[in-house]
Amino acid sequence: MKPRERVSLALNHREPDRCPLQLSFTPEFAERLGRSLGLDSGVHNPHGGGNTYILERLTGCDLLLTSVGWANSYYATHRYSQDGLTYVDEWGVGWRNVEYETRFGRGRYTEIVGHPLAEDRALDTYQAPDPNRPELYTEASRVIEQFGQEYWVVGVVVTTIFETAWALRGLERTLLDMTVNPGLVEKLLDIPFKYHLQVAKNLTALGVDMIWLGDDVGAQDRMLISPAHWRRFLKPRLAEIISTVKAMNPALKVAYHSDGCIYPIIPDLIEIGLDVLNPVQPRSMDPARLKRDYGERLCFWGTLDLQFTLPFGSPGEVRQEVLDRLRTVGRQGGLIIGPTHHLQLDVPLENFWAMVETVRNTSYRELG
Repeated sequence: MKPRERVSLALNHREPDRCPLQLSFTPEFAERLGRSLGLDSGVHNPHGGGNTYILERLTGCDLLLTSVGWANSYYATHRYSQDGLTYVDEWGVGWRNVEYETRFGRGRYTEIVGHPLAEDRALDTYQAPDPNRPELYTEASRVIEQFGQEYWVVGVVVTTIFETAWALRGLERTLLDMTVNPGLVEKLLDIPFKYHLQVAKNLTALGVDMIWLGDDVGAQDRMLISPAHWRRFLKPRLAEIISTVKAMNPALKVAYHSDGCIYPIIPDLIEIGLDVLNPVQPRSMDPARLKRDYGERLCFWGTLDLQFTLPFGSPGEVRQEVLDRLRTVGRQGGLIIGPTHHLQLDVPLENFWAMVETVRNTSYRELG
């Protein structure tokens, strides 16, 4: 069965030969995995740029992700930095690289340190980048042309509204503005909304199979913002993006990403046309509960624990978690299985391969 057929069956609530698999990697994990396979995979940015898809294809992924948007700035050091440690992206957001250490080596994460719209008056003159620049879509066009007949191609437009807005303004200031200065927030949110709406339209016109939207609005056990604020500020804008791209292609699927616990807004997401919820962190929301409550109206993508099981569990525990998700969430279709984030440097390769091989070697027929 071709990967795109496998994904299509699952997203239409039917059981394929096995559960579709999606993986993505931080640059450090990609380098480590590539070395173990005898590959020189080069620079790997999971948010766009330098991804040859060699690792995804060798490990049995069924979806290939191509990204356009502000999130591509996460690993943009090689594009903008003079010293390899600090840089300012094309939106004016300042970043720095912070080193961390694991038992498998050292890596770097980027942290935001500068907000170009921290001052109110800056909104009056701010100009976002142009979302229609042809070079932004070179990679997406290549992926569709080269792999679109075999793989399910996802147009990634995450950090769609809220995360880009607070990167521009500052998180604390943006949260405060939602209460004390809602008019300013509306103006602020329109900047990333209009940009990413156009990006989503352009990717849909190119022919991607899915548009992946989202913002992290959940903490470990509750929402970062109130459901009321989400409904006021984010829901109408997301609804417009979803309705716009589905009007362009009624067969298009739409996914929404938020880390953490977002139980209160799941019915709202279904209401505005969502097809797939990502990443379903199992230590924040119970995947089996979500399947019971919403499995007839919603599909799920992720569900494998990257907070404990993959980095700190045993290969046997990883296998057991995969089998549990296949039984409780994957039956009758509706699941794209994978880790709940990019694979991190602290994940042992034996755990990684235990996950991959269990997914690839387990048919629904064998689950009983």
